[in-house]
Amino acid sequence: MQGIRWVQMSVDERNAFLGRGGTGVIAFAEGLEAPPFTIPVSYGYDAEDESFYYRLAFPPSNAKSGVVERQVTFVAYGETEAGWQSVVAAGRLEDLSGAPYESSAVQKLWAVQIPDVDIFDRPREEIPFREYRLVPERITGRKEVKREV
Repeated sequence: MQGIRWVQMSVDERNAFLGRGGTGVIAFAEGLEAPPFTIPVSYGYDAEDESFYYRLAFPPSNAKSGVVERQVTFVAYGETEAGWQSVVAAGRLEDLSGAPYESSAVQKLWAVQIPDVDIFDRPREEIPFREYRLVPERITGRKEVKREV
């Protein structure tokens, strides 16, 4: 019989797991009494400054577009041959949509790989996206360690 436990990932393990981009879930805090607003997202990752980059879209008439000003928690997770791994990052999003081309944040946004995921009910080119960066206040990684019981 096997038991499962976890250990913290090293920075190198965490960076290898995140790669230059992938998918995860971002949660926007709603306060202490309400559940967070949570959506699946694609992300890009820059290991040098441990920053995450997103292209988010909200319908213009949607009140949920105001959630980007709230505290966020982002989770990337997945199975590997060695077991599950996950990374959790928390902080606030920075809107890069109006940032100058020359800024380091925009340059890094273009250097990462944000996967295109088609989940919209109309062509992607008709959807207004905004770019955001998360420089986490906290970031942790965990990985599964299997042991004999």
